[in-house]
This record gives sequence, C-alpha cells and structure tokens, in this order.
Amino acid sequence: MSESDQCLDPYQFLQISLNPDGTLTRPLHDPRTSPTSDPNLPISVLTKDLTINQSNTWLRLFLPRKALNNQPSNKFPLIIFFHGSGFILYSAASTVFHDFCSRMANDVEAVVASAEYRLAPEHRLPAAYDDAVEALHWITTSPDDWLREFVDYSNCYVMGNSAGGAIAYHAGLRVVEEVSGDLEPMKIRGLILRQPFFGGIQRTESEMRLEKNPVIPLCVIDMLWELALPVGANRDHEYSNPMGGDWPGKMEKIREEGWMVMVSGNGGDPLVDGGRDLATLMEKKGVKVVTDFEKEGCHGIEFEDPSVALRFIEALKHFISSSKKHG
Repeated sequence: MSESDQCLDPYQFLQISLNPDGTLTRPLHDPRTSPTSDPNLPISVLTKDLTINQSNTWLRLFLPRKALNNQPSNKFPLIIFFHGSGFILYSAASTVFHDFCSRMANDVEAVVASAEYRLAPEHRLPAAYDDAVEALHWITTSPDDWLREFVDYSNCYVMGNSAGGAIAYHAGLRVVEEVSGDLEPMKIRGLILRQPFFGGIQRTESEMRLEKNPVIPLCVIDMLWELALPVGANRDHEYSNPMGGDWPGKMEKIREEGWMVMVSGNGGDPLVDGGRDLATLMEKKGVKVVTDFEKEGCHGIEFEDPSVALRFIEALKHFISSSKKHG
C-alpha cells in the first residue's frame, strides 16, 4: 500500500473489522506473555496477575528481583501504567507492553502495576477512565504481599503511553477532585504522559503535517476517536480534548496537590502538538511540568528502538527522583 493510499480504509490499516452489533473483530496477531513469579528462574523481574473485579479488569505486577534482597525499610516507588493502542486494541499481557514494563521496573528500580481496562467500542469512554480510577483505589486496599512488602506508597506515579496517557491524565484529574484521604496510604507525586492521545475538532499543525505518516495516519486517529467516544460525541468532548469541558479548571487541583507532570513526545508523531499544547496549558495553571520532546521519532518508537526506550527510561528515572524531592 502506498503512502497516498494508506487512509482509504483505516479498518484495513489496523486489520480490524466493525461488526453489525458494534463489536470489533480484532487482529489475530497479538503476541502475549504469561506472568512468571518463580524466583528460582534466571529472570531480572518477577511478574504476576491480580484480579480487580470480574468485569475483566486486572493488574499485572512487575517486581524487580533486587527488591527481594532489599532491607524492609528500603521500598520501591510504584508506577501505575496504562497501555496504549487507541482505546481499542491490546492488553496489559501483550508482549510489547509486558517487555517494556519489565525493562522499566528493572531499570528504574520500581514496582510497576500495569492495569487492564475495558476496550472500546464494546465499552466506550468513560469506561477506561472509570477502570483506571478503580484500579488506583483497589491498589490502596489490596492485601497483596508484593504491594505491601515492597512498595513505598508515599512515592507513586500514574503513567500511560498514547491512549494510556489520556487515561492516566483523566484518572489523575478525577482523583484530585475526590475527598482528601480517599487514596490513603497512596501519595501520588506525578503524572507521566508519554505521547498522550488527545485531539480536538481543530487540526493541529503536526496532525496536518503528518496526515499520511505510515505509523498512525490521521484517518486512523479519526476512526479511533469515533470508536472510543460516546455515540454522537465529537472530538471537542472533554474525554478527548483537554481544553474542553471543566478539565482545565481542575488542573489547578494538580498544582495544589504538588504533583509534577512529565509530558513526552516525538516530532514525527501526529499527536505531538496535542501533548505540547497540554504542557503549555498546565504550566499556565501553575503546574510543575517537565517536557521531554525529541525532534525525531514516530509514535510508539520506544517499543521498536531499544536506544529510544533507554533514553526515555533515563529521563523517567530523573523525573521520579526530582518529583520526590519536589514533593
């Protein structure tokens, strides 16, 4: 398929089909990795799955092996991670996200909780946002031994890439609106938004410039929002456009809580201007924002290029260190 033809059929581009009942038939090629919690195996990160509820939401925990040798008082930060793929594809068990979270846990020296959420269009927004908030609350009350023994609950971060970045953002805005103490003993110190998936009716410069890019063409972006948003909603809905609704006013709550926000993106990603615009707006609201924008690189490049993943994880380590000092 030539570049000029890439947007004739966004469903064909993603190898999915929309069924008459509104469900999706998804691609068969989605390699998955099973969790492995046996400390006798020669692996650097142990993993296990924990059920949140019976509606198919759960967590995959990633525990660095080095935590087993730590003194009880030397606990690790917690990163609650939400995977990407346009709200409609893949899983916390997908190998691409499993491998990334494993590397992040090992290199950052953090416990990572990768949350499974319901997918659109079978479960349109705000289902994923609801599931994210539920996951945060569930973690605070879970009796799981890894969470209780190895997590420093005073040093927690909410993170996502792509659609997961939007999920992390909305979950953060929701929890700062709640009654103080609702997440005790969890103390969130920051949000980490990697190539966040936002959009409005007004096209950004990067969307127009990269309309036919080979990774995520604009027609695919449009289709993803059409499948994810409530039926009849447009892209200026508050679920997709961070400039819409009451969300900008809630950013002041993030400032009051003392959270830092990391916004990361790449110049070859059509979504990059949405991330930049959000970072600028949050700074105007007095939020402490750390930007991490590279001139080159496409959407999801950290999953394809190990050197980019390494650079991003180093930036993430610095952000977590700075956030703890800031808090």
